[in-house]
Amino acid sequence: MKLKHIIPAVLTLLSVQLAAQDNVIDEVIWIVGDEAILRSEVEEERLRAEYEGQELNGDPYCVIPEQMAIQKLFLHQAELDSITVNESTVSHQVDMRINYYISQIGSKEKMEEYFRKTTSEIREEMMTAVRNQMIIQQMQSKLTENIKSTPAEIRRYYKTLPLDSLPMMPAQVEVQIISFEPIVPIEEIERIKSQLRDFTERVTSGKSQFSMLARMYSEDTESAKRGGELGFVGRGQLVTEFAEAAFALNDPKKVSRIVHTEYGYHIIQLIEKRGDRINCRHILLRPRVSEDDKQRSLARLDSIKQEIDSGRLDFNKAVILFSQDKSTVMNTGVMINPATGSSSFEYKDLPPEIAKQVYLLQEGELSAPFVMMDETKNREVCAIVRVKRKTDIHRANLEDDFQTIRSMLEQKLSQEFIRHWIEQKQQSTYIHIDPRWSGCDFEYPGWIHE
Repeated sequence: MKLKHIIPAVLTLLSVQLAAQDNVIDEVIWIVGDEAILRSEVEEERLRAEYEGQELNGDPYCVIPEQMAIQKLFLHQAELDSITVNESTVSHQVDMRINYYISQIGSKEKMEEYFRKTTSEIREEMMTAVRNQMIIQQMQSKLTENIKSTPAEIRRYYKTLPLDSLPMMPAQVEVQIISFEPIVPIEEIERIKSQLRDFTERVTSGKSQFSMLARMYSEDTESAKRGGELGFVGRGQLVTEFAEAAFALNDPKKVSRIVHTEYGYHIIQLIEKRGDRINCRHILLRPRVSEDDKQRSLARLDSIKQEIDSGRLDFNKAVILFSQDKSTVMNTGVMINPATGSSSFEYKDLPPEIAKQVYLLQEGELSAPFVMMDETKNREVCAIVRVKRKTDIHRANLEDDFQTIRSMLEQKLSQEFIRHWIEQKQQSTYIHIDPRWSGCDFEYPGWIHE
């Protein structure tokens, strides 16, 4: 039994106007607690699944109302537990989905004609469906948040698994890195500061609006689209130097001093403070690095590599002495996969420049120095990498894939817990099913109380 069978990704994204069937416009077919499930709702979901090519495991007039009933159990518990979701996130998801349907159907007018509803009606129904989906996901996470497994439990679970049930694991690699930014000439830094001082003068004199300059010149491309606005953030969400300057501002008409951070050079303008949160705009400029600067940094890295290859310098010590990569320097240079939190990467998940280097290396070997893009800072850095460990394509095992086996066990325990929770809720919740809709082979037989 999989969780995706308990709650589909979205139960009711779109509604379709239904003609009368069997001379009945609509009727209540299930009651769960004090919530009704209507015949029209089931038909709407069936048509949506048909439109999207979604396969249902069984009779749709049995599967769909049962899924809706389970949804209502979770939503009722979420209301008791005061679980809410961010409405702006819901709205963003709905906008994306409406745009998707418009792109598939051809235009907003064609979408409205197809579903016989206005865009505002479609949007309202989507808002409810997406909000419910997100609440249910949070509710399930809360119910299972304390499910953890010990190493002994994981080993016992692994021994019970048939060999052919273990997943095939792709080739993976663990990588250590030493990287630093090429030295920027003082003349380039002064050029950047001069440009930012000019922006400050133009804003304070009233010649230009800060937001307009941010849109035109800021190299933080995402905030530049919003006139440099970051939105409300806490001090801990900002790098230290930026936070100190931003929170020191009190007058929205003034501009901060020039602030140097790991991302470049900034000027900041206050928009509003709310308690310990702030909304501000900024303009970011990054110094340009010449080809000669890069070559000098690559030569320096080549000297470090030779020292390591000769045995005169330990790689781990070299990381501490030379690397400027803050995310890895305290971890002997070991890179962490942000998607999994582990040190193992599939080649496709590595930055392309690093993947190209390590693909042909053996364990313990170092790459030649190379230039790569640091996506976090959106700037070029020079680096060498070392392959700490490699595994080929293989069947999952405890030695190489402990976290994968742990995840399999905890997913199984979570599914069992959710199933038991639903079965308990069935017994403690008032449920009535119209006899014409009760002759089903339900996944959870407890809907019909003896």
